[in-house]
Amino acid sequence: MVEARVGSGKVTLFCQEAPGGVTYRIPALLYLPHGSMFLAFAEKRSSFKDEDAEFLVMRRGRKEGTSVQWGPPEALTTAILPGHRTMNPCPVYERKSGKVFLFFICVQSHVTEWQQIKSGRNAARLCYVSSQDGGHAWSRLTDLTNQVIGEDLRNWATFAVGPGHGLQTSSGRLVIPAYTYYIHKRCFGRSLLCWTKPHCFIFYSDDLGQKWVQGQLLKNLRTTECQVAEITCPGKSEVLYCSARSPDKSRVEAFISDHGDRFEESSLCKELCEPPNGCQGSVVSFSPTPEPSELVGLHFPSASIESSRSCLVFSHPTNRCKRINLGIYVNTSPLDKGCWESPWMLYEGPCGYSDLAVCEEGRLLLFGCLFECGVSSECEEIAFQLFTDAELLSNVRKGCPCNASSSSEEQVL
Repeated sequence: MVEARVGSGKVTLFCQEAPGGVTYRIPALLYLPHGSMFLAFAEKRSSFKDEDAEFLVMRRGRKEGTSVQWGPPEALTTAILPGHRTMNPCPVYERKSGKVFLFFICVQSHVTEWQQIKSGRNAARLCYVSSQDGGHAWSRLTDLTNQVIGEDLRNWATFAVGPGHGLQTSSGRLVIPAYTYYIHKRCFGRSLLCWTKPHCFIFYSDDLGQKWVQGQLLKNLRTTECQVAEITCPGKSEVLYCSARSPDKSRVEAFISDHGDRFEESSLCKELCEPPNGCQGSVVSFSPTPEPSELVGLHFPSASIESSRSCLVFSHPTNRCKRINLGIYVNTSPLDKGCWESPWMLYEGPCGYSDLAVCEEGRLLLFGCLFECGVSSECEEIAFQLFTDAELLSNVRKGCPCNASSSSEEQVL
């Protein structure tokens, strides 16, 4: 067993077996209120390369107060399509039925993303498995590609979901973030690289996961890996905030409102930088519960109380030149521009992909962060860290680094 506690720093859940050898990448994290359970997912690869992905693995963590006891790693043997590698775990919890949907893509073995983009020939399938018992048993694989994407696949050089968690909104809609490399124009029937651009969108279900629908692409900006969070706003049914990876030096922010499937507003966020070629990041929302003294020093615009009752938390490397120093950012007024606070450094050193989860139980508000990190490379391990809203807001306000960034290096047992 591996134990994570508030204030004790990170613990390692998945560890590279040898430099250049078996590697775990692409973390995804989900909290299940029923049973007080965290589920941590990752890809198992024979090397750090994308084309060497094999299948998904998972660990279950039982929350007890302000600590989490993690069980051993397990292979997800039903999330496999013969002749394909399984990639990009993207779980979502349906609270009415208690069902977990785990979405992912299955990509033809040895076909890289670049080969698909260059040739214009997609090699990915949209798939999921589900669990009714908190991840102890999983259903057989369901391939939704033909049903949900259909003829549109002719114009997709490739696509993927997430990675990281999906979302169920307050209205019950299930949302899976996704992106595609869309072929805008062909020459004599052939795709050209200059006319193939990446765009994010969502898959969603309004009937508790029985039928899934493809949303509209965000076409005015180049965007790939993305996540969404719900913002609570008076007078509106729901507003979804999307944070997307971009090759244009800054994150892209976009919004979907009133139960739609189209991004109504999007822009580059200069406060949230991207390293060269960008990096995946994670976003969640929460309603703050701390004492007023804990909020002193944070930026609250005068319109924020009326425009939104939600705050956003975002995890991402903070350096503009390379993937180092994982920061946790807070936005106290998501509908206003320029409201991201300076980040709290959760981990100093090489880092990569991450995923956040929120645990709300009464007045206790906890965050879990599952992230790639290491001493020499971000591919060395996937670690988990638990922290409270008070700890987060206090450290963001102070602008201070995490005092546990070099904490416990406890390995997988």
